[in-house]
Amino acid sequence: MKVLGACPLDCPDGCSWVVDVEDGVAVGLRGNKAHPITRGALCVKVNRYLEQLNSGERITYPMRRVGKKGEGRFERISWDEALGEIAARLSGIIEEHGAEAIWPFHGTGSLGYIQGLEGFSGRRFFNALGASLHDPTICSIAGTTGLKYTLGTSGGMDPEDFAKSKLILVWGTNPLTSGHHGWKFVQDSDAYTVAIDPVRTRTAERCDEHLAPLPGTDAALALGLMRIVISMGAQDDAFLAEHTDGWDEFRSRVMEYTPERTAEITGLPVERIVALGERIATTRPTSIRVSQGIQRHAGGGMALRTLACLPGVTGDWAIPGGGLHYSTSGHFKFNLSELARYDLLPNPVRTLSMTRMGEALLDIDGPPVKALFVIAANPVASNPDQRRVREGLAREDLFTVVLEHFPTDTVDYADIVLPATMQPEHLDVIAAYGNLYMVWNEPAVTPPGECLSTTETFRRLARTMNLTEPALYDSDEELAQQLLKGHDIDRLRAEGFLKVEPGPVPNGKLQFVSWRAEKAGHDPLAGYTPPADPGDGLVLISAASHFFLNSTFGANPELRRRAGESTVTLHPQDAAALGIADGVAITVANARGSFDAIAAVSDAVRPGVAATTKGRWAKLSGGATVNSTIAERDADFGGGAVFHDNRVHITPRDPAMVR
Repeated sequence: MKVLGACPLDCPDGCSWVVDVEDGVAVGLRGNKAHPITRGALCVKVNRYLEQLNSGERITYPMRRVGKKGEGRFERISWDEALGEIAARLSGIIEEHGAEAIWPFHGTGSLGYIQGLEGFSGRRFFNALGASLHDPTICSIAGTTGLKYTLGTSGGMDPEDFAKSKLILVWGTNPLTSGHHGWKFVQDSDAYTVAIDPVRTRTAERCDEHLAPLPGTDAALALGLMRIVISMGAQDDAFLAEHTDGWDEFRSRVMEYTPERTAEITGLPVERIVALGERIATTRPTSIRVSQGIQRHAGGGMALRTLACLPGVTGDWAIPGGGLHYSTSGHFKFNLSELARYDLLPNPVRTLSMTRMGEALLDIDGPPVKALFVIAANPVASNPDQRRVREGLAREDLFTVVLEHFPTDTVDYADIVLPATMQPEHLDVIAAYGNLYMVWNEPAVTPPGECLSTTETFRRLARTMNLTEPALYDSDEELAQQLLKGHDIDRLRAEGFLKVEPGPVPNGKLQFVSWRAEKAGHDPLAGYTPPADPGDGLVLISAASHFFLNSTFGANPELRRRAGESTVTLHPQDAAALGIADGVAITVANARGSFDAIAAVSDAVRPGVAATTKGRWAKLSGGATVNSTIAERDADFGGGAVFHDNRVHITPRDPAMVR
């Protein structure tokens, strides 16, 4: 039997897959050849998904902590015992502290709208209680907010139109590692490709040209490139007059970014900046492919806001194959409010930021967080300031429930662990953020042991707590119907995927000057905000691994083997200055924390920059990872994270190894 499904992982591609089932067991998994993006291929990570599904390491029954928090020692209990204990603890916390003392912490371990995606399913339950809201700030919020200030939408161009481009700027993204299916449309074009990235990534190696600016200076580069376009008289005056607001003010700011000033800020040679500006000025259509990494620093929101101005200056927003793609999420019109049911809240409640978990657990009062539900997330591995996150989770007065598949770093701090289903075991709906396709996921196999879907877990918990709101007991099919109202759900379920029509970009006039930004306390004019880490040392970038997806697959034996030891890549010039040779064991540290790695000396990084990858589990990596050095500090817009605004000092673990 062949069952159509959808990859749930935090990747832009939103692949459609086919599960081969024999005698009730999933024996094969492959990409759906009929899907225009997947085209029959999955990635190196998801090709091993059935190993995860059928792993003997899976959590398959409820457990209660018997050791100290962080030790990961548990005993098996029944579902009735688990739900009864959770219900009793929540009731006591609500009575003593109020329901806002409960924090449902949802991650993007699943992008499913029914079972995951920041918890739209469990949100109803928590709303009915009156729990705190959860703001998923860790991923893309700064860039999304910046794009909305400029374009009125974060939707961007249809990525399939990259096939029509003549010049493609692959800016701060590495799609051959993080969403390789979109690269196919770059290959389908005859475009000249330019990678703009401090690291020579897999993707940069495949491009015609690579520029390596200093991290966090992308907006300055964009302004410098626009100045060259204007100096050549190549701006699209008709588009600017008819489709933009604030052009005169913005033009004045752009003209401040001479090639020399831009070179000083970005660390790029003047001649390389001028050459790229001239190429942009004379090539239509030009498109920009950008993703989340570029906006994970102090000026990240402004960077996306300003990058979106470039196709406005050249008029590329009006040309098929021109424009900018960041995320297509803004084009999907789902009934999210009906799914989450915020109307069930008995009164207004506070919102807690996903990015600032340590602060919320250790510093916030009125009321303090007394109960934490962790769903589709592994914050010990994925959140900034790993030390503070652990300190918060170690609180004895914090009641923590974790819904999980595997014994992650975060599970080790749980009071109750609940076994969750994986994608082939439940119904779900996926919407890609790297293309315009929604995908249906049909259950293919029966869950192992006592695993329950997220939706069923909260239906049972609501029943245990004697909650009477009928919406808390809607079936998965009913939730899908509510989410997809206005869409052809029968066709989607039968065919497995459907393409949505994109909305207009810009949505209204492109705003070089934004009153929304001004109202939020920001500079109303698009521009450049520099990095903000006050420390010295090297700038450390922690990009996506080719073998892990966030911390998913972080314990997969084969993918761990292929990923090898944790490494930090240094430019030969920096390595020589530090007396570090290739292959030497090093410690990477700042005031927040430290982790151990192996030095890899290579000109794949530019001078002044060190590069590593995210996604490792701390307990499988000597007790700490790169996130031990990351600040729990907000980006400029939306409270986004600053994973790439991070300065560190690097020393050999053995002083005798200093050259």
